[in-house]
Parts: sequence; C-alpha cells; structure tokens
Amino acid sequence: MIRTFACAAVAAATLTAVPAFAHATLEVRQAAIGSTYKAVLRVPHGCGAEATNVVRIQIPEGFYNVKPMPKAGWTLETVTGPYAQSYDNHGTPLTEGVKEIVWKDGNLPNEWYDEFVFRGTFAGTLEPGRFYFPAVQECANGEEAWIDVTGADNVEMPAPSLELVPAGASGH
Repeated sequence: MIRTFACAAVAAATLTAVPAFAHATLEVRQAAIGSTYKAVLRVPHGCGAEATNVVRIQIPEGFYNVKPMPKAGWTLETVTGPYAQSYDNHGTPLTEGVKEIVWKDGNLPNEWYDEFVFRGTFAGTLEPGRFYFPAVQECANGEEAWIDVTGADNVEMPAPSLELVPAGASGH
C-alpha cells in the first residue's frame, strides 16, 4: 500500500511539473498539409489573479475557410480580410476570410480552465514544420500574450502551435 501511494505521488508530481499545462496550447499537436483541422485552444488560467474576459486568436496565412465555434456566455466576433493568395475550397476560389477570432464579454476565472474551438483548412502549398496560432488573453488590468513564434526552447510566452506533416503522414 505504501508503495502504491508513493508511485501515485510520483506520478502526480510528474504530471503537475509539465510546463505545457501553464501555457495556452492546442489539443491536437499535428496536422497534415492540405487537411481540415479542428483547433481546440486550451486556456489554462486567467491573468494572475484576474479572470480572462477576452480571448483573441490570430489566423495565419495558409489556414483558410476558418469557422469559429460559438461559446455559451461569450460574444463571438471575427475580423476578416484578404488572403495573400487565393485558396481552392472544393472548386470555389477563396480570396478573403477570417484573420482573427475574438471571444469577448466572457468570464474565465484564474482558477478555471477552458477551451475555444475553431476549424479551417491548411493550404496544400504549406511546407512541413511548426505552424503557430498567436493568442492573447485579455483581463481587466492586463493580458497574457501567447505570441512568441520563434520556436526557441523555454520561451516564456510561446504561441500555440502544431507540427505540419506531409499529406498522408498524420496519424489522424
């Protein structure tokens, strides 16, 4: 019994020590180039002791036909604009679309966790590698800006990201 308790304590300590839980992250960390992707942005806390009341996510070039999911208790807005290139959406050319998603007027206390969902398609012209979705949490007196897209190890505020792999290479 003591051994079981000790193993459980070590496992719990290991799980709570994982730094990714302190950052805004994407639930699914890999997608195939040219595929549709459902993004689940996981927001682990508010800003210090304050509740988050706005969540913004930037939609980079190469991820198109974006559709956010409404969230109960939050107002949903999108910012649209032209794409740098045209994308083929099942035979229909898309030249503009969602560039930013904003969930606002909500309440995510610092002690709680929540998820914000949107979907879109990765362009077939993208290259394998990291793909970033910079995100910002806004609170009454500050913000948590998850916008570092350098890919450097141990950065304080990394943008949520995933690994783009060649079509057919994804496990999903």
